[in-house]
Amino acid sequence: MIRLEDVLAAAERVAETARKTPLERSRTFSEWTGADVRLKMEHLQQTGAFKIRGATNKIALLDEAEREAGVVAASAGNHAQGVALAATRAGVDATIVMPEYAPISKIDATRSYGAEVELHGVDYDAAAERAHEIEREAGRTFVHAFDDPAVMAGQGTIGLEIAEQCPEVETVVVPIGGGGLIAGIATAITELTDARVVGVQAEGAESAVRSLAAGEVLQRESVDTIADGIATRKVGEATFEVIKERVDEVVTVSDPEIADAVTSLLERSKTLVEGAGAVSLAAVTEERFEYDDGETIVPALCGGNIDLNVLTTVITRGLVERGRFLRVKTVLKDRPGALEELVELLSAHRTNIHAIEHDRASKDIAMNAAEVELDLETRGHDHVAELLAALEEHGYVVEVLS
Repeated sequence: MIRLEDVLAAAERVAETARKTPLERSRTFSEWTGADVRLKMEHLQQTGAFKIRGATNKIALLDEAEREAGVVAASAGNHAQGVALAATRAGVDATIVMPEYAPISKIDATRSYGAEVELHGVDYDAAAERAHEIEREAGRTFVHAFDDPAVMAGQGTIGLEIAEQCPEVETVVVPIGGGGLIAGIATAITELTDARVVGVQAEGAESAVRSLAAGEVLQRESVDTIADGIATRKVGEATFEVIKERVDEVVTVSDPEIADAVTSLLERSKTLVEGAGAVSLAAVTEERFEYDDGETIVPALCGGNIDLNVLTTVITRGLVERGRFLRVKTVLKDRPGALEELVELLSAHRTNIHAIEHDRASKDIAMNAAEVELDLETRGHDHVAELLAALEEHGYVVEVLS
């Protein structure tokens, strides 16, 4: 198990590559929750995520023979970029194995930082198997994404910064994928402050939650979440020991809640954070753990590398979650003026129409009818309820699609 001394030593090495990221109070989220919410803005880090800290520390500890042979890593994106940049700056050759589904933006960024990229498998675990083959065949050092003491110590430098920037902190909320980030942060926070540490996982990738309940590391057969940065089938063996020892509680949030947090950060804080980085805030706003009024809570926003195609989907889901977007389907009589009447009703209820799809060819409707699907901009859940009631009152049979 890593010690505070390991994290303090890592801080000196990490400072050469990683930057100290801001910690800022959010008036909006403090008002929403009643807590004193301070955001640790690690998404502003070099490469857009915390991973460069652990990668830098690991590579700095290589001996000359290991540096000459180079390194290999497996990653869905952020660790890939961290290892690529850390290796390039250290003059070490790097090969990164990424899952075939990895976002194009992260693949391109990894290549731009100087690493050779190989695509293999459907998730991190499959990519890791291939990376270990390269490790054996080429004699390269495997830089684990999370289950390595040097990597954990490097990530723990975030905890040092939180303790320095916010000595009054009472709760630190940290995302969990494989567990390297929370293992490092928890080591620093529990040694330097009296604060508790709360971990957060996506519901579709809650390996730490299952493992804690069982008392041993369990592996999921698959993962399913928009938070691709923490979509890991199992927590690390070494990180699990730290989590058991130093983390007070681990909770989960759903994909719609993650999408809502991403959207809220973008709209209210003008901050773009990926799903894995937003789970910590989602756990606070959704009250997944108990906290007191005025309690000083620091959610770690651990990454901002979100694919633009994913962002579009996430924003739409976030707006749906907040009652700001409504997609409905109804059937109209196929006669002049029928669509106009529907539009006038929507306009009377101050509803903006984003898109209309008009279909007369569907086999599921009468010959003298037309099916209409509408994308609507709404103003909250009360407005959605009001609008649906008005449509029903005027005789429309409405199916809510999203």
